[in-house]
Amino acid sequence: MQIRPLTPDDVAAADHVAWSALQTQVPAEFLDAMGEELRAERGRYRIAHLQRTDPDGAWVADDDGDLVGVALALVREGVWGLSLFGVRPDQQSRGVGRELLDATLRYADGCRGAIILSTTDPRAMRRYALAGFQVLPCVTFAGIVDRSAIPEDLRTRPGDAAEDRDLCDAVSRHVRGAAHGPDLEAMERVGCSLLVHDDGGWAAVRDGSLALLAARDDAIAADLLWSALAASEPGQSVHVDFVRAGHDWAVQICLAARLAIGPEGPVFIRGDVGPFAPYLPSGAYL
Repeated sequence: MQIRPLTPDDVAAADHVAWSALQTQVPAEFLDAMGEELRAERGRYRIAHLQRTDPDGAWVADDDGDLVGVALALVREGVWGLSLFGVRPDQQSRGVGRELLDATLRYADGCRGAIILSTTDPRAMRRYALAGFQVLPCVTFAGIVDRSAIPEDLRTRPGDAAEDRDLCDAVSRHVRGAAHGPDLEAMERVGCSLLVHDDGGWAAVRDGSLALLAARDDAIAADLLWSALAASEPGQSVHVDFVRAGHDWAVQICLAARLAIGPEGPVFIRGDVGPFAPYLPSGAYL
């Protein structure tokens, strides 16, 4: 077994391995709505994007030419994040995940902060905690939006990753200490629509669900979240993930929209990641 850097030629196989490990974490209704062809296209773009921007954070486990694990990490302005981590089910509990995580954590050397968004896999959570990360428990919300609850005076507008990059990066620095930079365009390339509040906030929405939200205060965040829910199609199932303690504005909105609450994998942080609020991070781009 060799832990080696991921290359462009590995992208398709790495996506297959990651999906084999993580697909059980995605509710069936969202899988059915997306379809395998579109999912694979988006997954491969994500891996290729991070291999280009962060080659030192992109690693695979290679068993004599057969990829059995993948881990991707990014660094943005001194903040490290784990974007993807998966080991093929038949190779789990053999130490492969530990070696992959260690490789990506070396990429965090010299960074002032670090972020991981975890699944509910107890083995993964144990590894993150043992790596010195603080545990932030989370809940998730899902269901069909009660559209009668959506306010009529929302100020959020459609955004554009190129035109609104300065605003978005300034807000990201405010909430997590680092801009999202090239990941804004990457999110648009994989189907996200950008929403912007000119007072200082932005959100990414994909397939009717919130992918990321960052704002300068709770009022702006609330306007963005309502606007994200309003962007869904009537009768469409949506989800709002990684809602942590201190984000009561999000809890109250999701309950008012009649979404169901449930357990979620925790967020793990280490070092200086800013106030981390009001902020609902992205699983891929943190």
